[in-house]
Amino acid sequence: MPLDPSFIGRTYPPTEPYEVGREKIREFAVAVGDANPAYTDPEAAKALGHPDVIAPPTFPFVITYRAAAQVVEDPELGLDFTRVVHGDQKFAYTRPVRAGDRLAVTVSIDNIKSLAGNDVLTVRGEVLDASGEHVVTAIMTLVARAADEAGE
Repeated sequence: MPLDPSFIGRTYPPTEPYEVGREKIREFAVAVGDANPAYTDPEAAKALGHPDVIAPPTFPFVITYRAAAQVVEDPELGLDFTRVVHGDQKFAYTRPVRAGDRLAVTVSIDNIKSLAGNDVLTVRGEVLDASGEHVVTAIMTLVARAADEAGE
């Protein structure tokens, strides 16, 4: 059964703050193969005008994907996660994520549409720091593949 478009605009409670640590940033940079010294060396980051190391641009996926679980696990929405693939990801920054940030995410359903029998769900995550200032918006597209004719 297709997802109900009346869920468009639904907003979920903010997550508990996630404290961004230097080591988590370093681990993420290594995992994605990005050797930019601003991700691992505080002095290199300071030379670029940052107060501490900054995170690679895709780092917020770590916390926004976790926050999107509220949408995925919403029993009223009825999304079958066994059929879901990650379709797209975009980030719009106000400033870089920095070591020491305490970030909370509020997720909303921006769009639900049906495309060739598949449900396409757009989830927006607004990431704010401890002072309530916007850091980054993450837009995630999830595709719930249609069941084949055998119901699989």
